[in-house]
Amino acid sequence: MPLDTGSMPVVEPVPAPIGSPDLGANPAAKTTDGIDPNRFGGKHSDEAYGAFQRGLYKTAYNLAITRAEAGDAAAQTLVAEILSRGLGVARNDGEAAKWYERAAEQGIPEAQFQYALLLLDGRYVTRDDKAANALMQAAAEAGNRFAQFNYAQMLVQREPGGKGLEKAVPYYERAAATGLPDAQYAMAQVYANGVGGKRRDDNQARLLLVRAARQNYDSAQFDLGLWMADGRGGDRDMKSAFGWMRLAADGGNVAAQNRLAKFYMGGIGVDPDPILAAAWYINARRAGLNDPEMDDFLRGLTDTEMKQGLERANRLR
Repeated sequence: MPLDTGSMPVVEPVPAPIGSPDLGANPAAKTTDGIDPNRFGGKHSDEAYGAFQRGLYKTAYNLAITRAEAGDAAAQTLVAEILSRGLGVARNDGEAAKWYERAAEQGIPEAQFQYALLLLDGRYVTRDDKAANALMQAAAEAGNRFAQFNYAQMLVQREPGGKGLEKAVPYYERAAATGLPDAQYAMAQVYANGVGGKRRDDNQARLLLVRAARQNYDSAQFDLGLWMADGRGGDRDMKSAFGWMRLAADGGNVAAQNRLAKFYMGGIGVDPDPILAAAWYINARRAGLNDPEMDDFLRGLTDTEMKQGLERANRLR
């Protein structure tokens, strides 16, 4: 089957960028507020960054704005970050965009990534796909893992089919190597289907699914539950299959809720429980998923069982 690029969403633009904070590439750089100092470029021993690191955002802004106005790229990126997230100051996406642009012009990968997203979105700056593409590629080449994933997405969307995917895979692969779950899931699909210049490798695909699933990536949890139940890419493990499916269902994945209902119905990795089977399927159906097999199952329940199933479904919501 072809790679399902539709299940790999393009990252949302500022002010809610995916990857804030970006901690995967350098765990030693973690700070007390969960921000990786390498994101901002330049050196970070100054007072502005120190204040930001301690959560003194208003102070950080006041210290950084003077340096930003003087052309310091790291300070410009820091100011943009504070403004885009409304940290200690009024949130101002338009002003943040101006500072991201200035820092991007000086080659700060984080700013290039964020400004590329703004150019694609077109809400706070004039939309410019060509410029966004160039900035996203530059940030990706500089090692920004979120830019790598998004640039891969752009390549696939710009050139659907095998050629676009072959160009995208190296970027997915680099982002996956940093631990980004979106990219790990993408590469799992690549190996599972033997596309993008890669040979089919179910063992590698399953390993990547495990890594993404452990980071609460619900699509990976769902797929991993199916793979473990089928024994694909490794040992068959019904108990673990149930566990991963339950995690995905608890996280709101509608397909997983329906599959979990079938696990309870058939006693797959868990004792059979018609009430919980009914409850999980009712939840999935409320979300718009209809499964003829499960509809038949519900029709076979007694009135008492159906009532209990509805009551349990209401408590699951």
